[in-house]
Amino acid sequence: MKPKKALLIVDLQNDFCPGGALGIPAGDRIIPPVNKYIRIFAKEKLPVIASRDWHPVRTVHFRDFGGVWPVHCIQNSKGASFHPGLKLPKKGVIYVYKGMDPARDSYSVFQAEDDQGTDFAHILKRSGINELYIAGLATDYCVKFTARDALKAGYKVKVLMDAVRGVDLKPGDSEKAIKEITKLGAKKTTLKNLEKRK
Repeated sequence: MKPKKALLIVDLQNDFCPGGALGIPAGDRIIPPVNKYIRIFAKEKLPVIASRDWHPVRTVHFRDFGGVWPVHCIQNSKGASFHPGLKLPKKGVIYVYKGMDPARDSYSVFQAEDDQGTDFAHILKRSGINELYIAGLATDYCVKFTARDALKAGYKVKVLMDAVRGVDLKPGDSEKAIKEITKLGAKKTTLKNLEKRK
């Protein structure tokens, strides 16, 4: 099987967009570029993977139970749904879920699984994917931890700079996250760069 690229859209859910329980400022502004990336990958018949935070009601991830975050992305809630502006193809998208374990934070998509319980690393292997183009929320948490795990596992990583946004609990967290993952080997790119190479 020829190694291939995949688009990974991390947690583009209502609760992480403005007006959500953990709304990231301008989080919804990445939706138009993400939709363009989806069209590019779908046209090339390359996999599109979408992850979702999928928390139980009680989890150490939440402030009420010792974590740092307000309640968000509860399984099957409106907040856990993808943002309505996100145009995912009707067929062929690989959906993965993370944050179900009440005893773990699970920021990385490498801690996710599909609805059959197949873990993310196995899905990549089975699909012959060796390079991830990462978009989504949030730069300084789930995007960063996913990129780190991908690099550690030997995958090539491109961070789509026009299609990520950060929480920035501390000012500059997102910038620091990008520096950290590029130092580990991730590359930065944008739609302009992709379109130039076509």
